[in-house]
Amino acid sequence: MIQERTLPPFDTNSIKISKEEGLTLYEDMVLGRLFEDKCAEMYYRGKMFGFVHLYNGQEAVSSGVIKAMRQDEDFVCSTYRDHVHALSAGVPAKEVMAELFGKATGCSKGRGGSMHMFSAAHNLLGGYAFVAEGIPVATGAAFQSKYRRETMGNETADQVTACFFGDGACNNGQFFECLNMATLWKLPIIYVVENNKWAIGMAHERATSVPEIYKKAHAFGMVGVEVDGMDVLAVHSVAQEAVARARAGEGPTLIEALTYRFRGHSLADPDELRDQEEKEYWFSRDPIKQFQTYLTENNLVDVAELRAIDEKIKRLITEAVEFATNSPEPGSDELYRYIFAED
Repeated sequence: MIQERTLPPFDTNSIKISKEEGLTLYEDMVLGRLFEDKCAEMYYRGKMFGFVHLYNGQEAVSSGVIKAMRQDEDFVCSTYRDHVHALSAGVPAKEVMAELFGKATGCSKGRGGSMHMFSAAHNLLGGYAFVAEGIPVATGAAFQSKYRRETMGNETADQVTACFFGDGACNNGQFFECLNMATLWKLPIIYVVENNKWAIGMAHERATSVPEIYKKAHAFGMVGVEVDGMDVLAVHSVAQEAVARARAGEGPTLIEALTYRFRGHSLADPDELRDQEEKEYWFSRDPIKQFQTYLTENNLVDVAELRAIDEKIKRLITEAVEFATNSPEPGSDELYRYIFAED
């Protein structure tokens, strides 16, 4: 087991959240967790094909960042582990599930599958199968927001872009090139590194000379922040600051969220490379259980309210599976559609 990094402390007493905000974060994390659990079940039943990469354990990052943004206005750019980012961005669960089933009613019309979620209606810029592929796309989205506002005089163009990627992407050229451009042009973007310690089977500490990714921002004069990615309040607080900074024209932020995936790299991964002691350490820091404790101990909600949300999400996911199962396959007459911008 590789020595764990010391997690940055966060004083929950330093912030105040309302009951509504707490329930929004909790419901979004539960949606992500239970949706992915159902994906695993459907995959092993033969309802999904290809590679399926689940997000279990990392929910605090998606919920904490995306719920600090304006839904359907700000932009979200994902990776190949993209189902939960899509859900947090507001894409309906039934459309995400239908996409995983390869159905015409999916958010990408059945063309994208697990790794290529996209929704123009929700400003979800897509999931990207190639490592670091989404970073330039997100940087371009941030550039167009700034260009429309400052060059074309559109005062309403103050959208912020959140770009998610893993620790394995941070040794790629796109990462460094885009950080340089984003700082140079003060782009309204948040780069969110979901450092779950493993790039498939490669331990992060073995692959990079500077394991503290947030420090790499300093080489470009960018704000770099390290945060406990298992604490949704810590992530949400850091994200709110980064969003405000970006919207005010003060430039980008690199957030390194220290998190952990509870399952293997994909559902085809037997997960035999990671040490059991390491897994148990991170399992004990389950972000949903930690947040449940916070909500109840601070008298924001009671256990019955949380259970009601759990049951609500279970019904929602059951309906999503039924919708996906009963949806039609893409027609063969549309085989060549969506290749060019024809509509």
